[in-house]
Amino acid sequence: MSSSRPQPVVRSVCPLDCPDTCGLAVTLKDGRIHRVDGDPDHPVTRGTICHKVRHFPARVYHPDRVLHPLKRTGRKGEGVFTRITWEEALDEIVRRMQEIIHRHGAEAILPYSYYGNMGLVNNGSMDRRFFHRLGASRLDRTICNVAGNRGFEMTMGFKGAIDPEETVHSRLIIVWGGNIVSTNMHQVMLFEQARKRGAKIIAIDVHRNRTARWADEFIQLYPGTDAALALGMMHTLVEEDLLDHDFIRTYTTGWEDFRKRVAEYTPERASRITGVPEEEIVRLAREYGRTTPSFIRIGNGLQHHDNGGMIVRTIACLPALTGQWKVRGGGALKENGVATVDKARLERPDLLPNPEVRTINMIRLGDALLQADPPVRFLFVYNANPARVAPAQEKVLQGLAREDLFTVVHDLFITDTARYADLVLPATSHFENLDVYKSYWHLYLQMARPVIPPQGEAMSNFDLFKTLAKRMGFTEPCFDDTPEDIIRQVADQPENPWMEDVTYEELAEKGIVKLNLAKQPLFPDLLKRNKIALYSERMKEEGLDPLPNHVPLKEGFDARRNGDAKHPFMLIAGPNHQFLNTTMGNIPKLRKLEGEPRMEIHPADAARYGIADGEAVRVINRRGSCILKARVTENTLPGVLVSNGLWWGDASLDSKGVNQLTPDREADLAGGAVFFSTAVRIEKLT
Repeated sequence: MSSSRPQPVVRSVCPLDCPDTCGLAVTLKDGRIHRVDGDPDHPVTRGTICHKVRHFPARVYHPDRVLHPLKRTGRKGEGVFTRITWEEALDEIVRRMQEIIHRHGAEAILPYSYYGNMGLVNNGSMDRRFFHRLGASRLDRTICNVAGNRGFEMTMGFKGAIDPEETVHSRLIIVWGGNIVSTNMHQVMLFEQARKRGAKIIAIDVHRNRTARWADEFIQLYPGTDAALALGMMHTLVEEDLLDHDFIRTYTTGWEDFRKRVAEYTPERASRITGVPEEEIVRLAREYGRTTPSFIRIGNGLQHHDNGGMIVRTIACLPALTGQWKVRGGGALKENGVATVDKARLERPDLLPNPEVRTINMIRLGDALLQADPPVRFLFVYNANPARVAPAQEKVLQGLAREDLFTVVHDLFITDTARYADLVLPATSHFENLDVYKSYWHLYLQMARPVIPPQGEAMSNFDLFKTLAKRMGFTEPCFDDTPEDIIRQVADQPENPWMEDVTYEELAEKGIVKLNLAKQPLFPDLLKRNKIALYSERMKEEGLDPLPNHVPLKEGFDARRNGDAKHPFMLIAGPNHQFLNTTMGNIPKLRKLEGEPRMEIHPADAARYGIADGEAVRVINRRGSCILKARVTENTLPGVLVSNGLWWGDASLDSKGVNQLTPDREADLAGGAVFFSTAVRIEKLT
């Protein structure tokens, strides 16, 4: 009689750019990853993970994974390479860097990275040290959340300090501008617990997405008008005296000026701007003002407009008017900022030979590659895929195609960006690394050890830049640090009251440690030191309107009147359900589940253009064009198109994507991206 041994299960952490930062339970079989589940002992994950993460084994063992260094032998963009050794690759990188520094200066070298891996060891420590010591151009990493975070800070004085586990106590929940069913599933689970206790859930968005269909009520508005809706609500709160006067008096500043601004936004005016019926605005305001505790989950979507920072800044004022911050389960959250790390300690900007070195905003990559002076001559891409993810895609591709630009890509696959690389270096997956992860939503710091050895000749990001530092002759002691040293530096934050009790030893033993929010409660201590700025002196100092306001979008789109004749539609290009940006976009099963690149269009608009469901449509503006399959649906408003997801080029109908159309101008705050402020026209293909 034979017996089978139980398959070992080891703990890991999801590295994707997602607020949930899930704990994972990885089952091994014969030394390989057999399956990936949610960690049942993780207090937030609770054994549940999203569909895409369950397909991590298909990514790790994908037949197209890069397992050896490659050198380009075809034209840029063709993706034709030949295998070389690591020695050859490293020699070539060092030779090119030294030559460029000698001839053009180190500013001609530009790193480009984001959150393809959220681990602080492999994204945000040795890599930053290397480029700082090199004297390379600095990258301003603004592509995702900076506008909304700055807007929230302009109101609250800090990024965010809410324990999301307490939202189970909320009685009224507003999900504002975020498709959290697809992007924050464990917040959905917590809201479900609140719903079972009697909470009502309202979704506010431009698109009837999965979250809107899951909510108890959906309020649909025109793109970029969220601040007007919030101001219309606040007008009713003031007019009907649904206010906590004691809270306003004690914990806010600028009430009198703020009240005058709110008086300008009658529900009738807010309705004209947003498209939301006047009576619906009044009803929403009354429900918000009469329900305690109420909680607003501010999504990422609405900040990707020209006025995105002001939108979030305005919404963040609402809980102050009704005193929700003092109630368990009340308040608002854009992004938690309590797990701060000492970036200077990890990244070492003091290594810069020239502190005045130029900074390039990552959303302006196309301009940087085509117009920077001095020109960018060496581009080092890791943890990112700018050929598909960056806005103004046509300019980015033109820049990547320059023959006088030497490009290195460190990745697991020949991505659309890697097709333009001169060298492609094999990267480890997160299952092959030691790393530490913090969430920008929940309050747990997590450590993950390697689950499997590096596949093929793959090298971690940390080891790659440590090796290059030695080859460049850098002798500073920080380049001798190990991954364990970096984790100790993350854990050792005695100046942060939320992290002062965190130790490396506890993290190494348990793998997960909760930050101590109870020692530094938001109310009342923090709000006494950081009063809520209904009138923001900081914004005034920056030459911006110090009061909440609705600011029209820059492309001149007016959804109610169907815009101008040339570009009558607003295109919203949000995330899809099966991919995270382009990550997982090459997994066949997930691509099949997601279908094909498509564009949702209202039946009235489809009829006007003679477009039937499933027909191919060319979407065009002055920046470029792409072809999408039409889906005729009332999930979107007249004049508004929605296309979810960033697809790899080989999945697109014309090898192009929606970022052909998106602008690379900066949002109102912090240089953020404005992907959603995109005016377009459409043509039916014949």
